[in-house]
Amino acid sequence: MISYIEGKIIFRGEKFIIIKTGGIGFKVFVLPDLNLENDEIKLFTYLNVKEDALTLYGFLNYKELELFELLISISGIGPKAGLGILSLADTETIKVAIVKNDASVLTRVSGIGKKTAERVILELKNKILISDLGDLEDKSKEINEHSDAIDALISLGYNAGEAKNALSKISPEVKDVGERVRMALKEMGKK
Repeated sequence: MISYIEGKIIFRGEKFIIIKTGGIGFKVFVLPDLNLENDEIKLFTYLNVKEDALTLYGFLNYKELELFELLISISGIGPKAGLGILSLADTETIKVAIVKNDASVLTRVSGIGKKTAERVILELKNKILISDLGDLEDKSKEINEHSDAIDALISLGYNAGEAKNALSKISPEVKDVGERVRMALKEMGKK
């Protein structure tokens, strides 16, 4: 199995990159908001083996890979849906949503309905250590504020990856959803 890849990015697509390592180019599907500062990259990978394809999924840190593997272990959640869930928020935020039974966070992913989101919560709730998540009440409030800001940007025509990326550049001290959206729009206008 291919668990890690390091090399030079020779092509960037919308949902994937091609990494050249050892004279071979590997197509690796990544999160849409993956910040790629330079052409050299190191990724933890998951190799999805199907009858007709071998597909690599890449993550900047091992925590993302672990959560991805937990998500795709659930019936009805494939690698694309797993990447979709991870593109909504950071791993800690998603784990808090699962522990707090907040299915609305997961249903924002295309193809995941309420029943599938509830199944994810049911199956993963006991696999996530609450002690690792800090103060759940504060995190829960942050999730709702972050989700509201993402929803507002999506309703304005941006995709979830663009919205999450723009919001990640805003200071966490800005709590007002309207202000966060305004600042994210300004950030996206710079491109």
